[in-house]
Amino acid sequence: MAGTSMRESIAIQSDDVRIVRALQVAPRASFASMAVALGLTEGTVRRRYRRLHADGVIRVVGVVNPGALGQSRWLVRLRCRPGSAAAIAGALAKRDDVNWVALGAAGSEVTCATQSRDQAQREELLGRRLPRTAAVLDINAFAMLRQFMGGRGHYWAALQGTLTPQEEAVLGGDVPPFTESPAVADAPADLTAEDEKVLDVLTADGRASLVDLAAAADSTPGRVSRRLRVLLLQGVVHIDVEIAPAALGYHARANLWLRVHPAEVKKAGRALAREPEIAFAAAISGPYNIHAVAHCRNLDELFEFTSDRIGGLPGLQSMEVSPVLRHVKQAGTLLSGDRLVGPTSPRAT
Repeated sequence: MAGTSMRESIAIQSDDVRIVRALQVAPRASFASMAVALGLTEGTVRRRYRRLHADGVIRVVGVVNPGALGQSRWLVRLRCRPGSAAAIAGALAKRDDVNWVALGAAGSEVTCATQSRDQAQREELLGRRLPRTAAVLDINAFAMLRQFMGGRGHYWAALQGTLTPQEEAVLGGDVPPFTESPAVADAPADLTAEDEKVLDVLTADGRASLVDLAAAADSTPGRVSRRLRVLLLQGVVHIDVEIAPAALGYHARANLWLRVHPAEVKKAGRALAREPEIAFAAAISGPYNIHAVAHCRNLDELFEFTSDRIGGLPGLQSMEVSPVLRHVKQAGTLLSGDRLVGPTSPRAT
């Protein structure tokens, strides 16, 4: 499947996009509930969902918020020798403590996000393993300080308006809305052995039934339902709808590195979070104090977006636009070409 363009093999219909939006609103809703909200038959919703999943357009997965567990998160930029970046990106994507990986700069740069349960794990990767890799010419690591957009059940705003407010109200949904938060919680949550088993199943399938979750945890559906509700409300886990952007016509992705006046960082970050092209935005350490990820339909749209709207952010002093050549991993999900192909491990977060 690698190297095959989605545009050559997948025809996305309007009802497919409506189903994707319905999943964003209520990722664990039953097919019957979605059918009622969308005015389709249950069989149609089930069939279209399974096709979207099989074709690598979407995956519904449980994603653990590392900050809620006291884990630090870092963004890392690696400058690599020509011809070596793809192999380095592939090796990083296999690690549980690396949850997204992208190739850029014509294949000579790797950008990734790491999350470490402890300082020793972080130092093993950033302090020893990567510096000793001969193909890595330069390493820059930035601590994530405040998250403005992305994760914990946020909706990719590009799909807003796909459903009517009435349709979304019928779906309901039990995912708390995204709220700006520190990157690491002051009081980290403690996961029980039962929680860990439930999360392992959700990592593979965010729509796994309560019966399946209970069987994995050697518990009851009622107990698992109550505990999952608590974990969702506490932000320990969110049920994420991973989307292959190219399937919806978004073929230009870019990492944005912004230098903003310190007094304007919060205001600029919150403004970014309101832009429909932005899928992630956070305040970070280092010479650039805001990092964001943008999805646009093409490079011309990316140019218009960054020059007109990002260029007008309060306090913006400079900006680097780094187009993504290829995504290797996103939110723990590996990609092959334009397609989502699955998690890397039982707990790929």
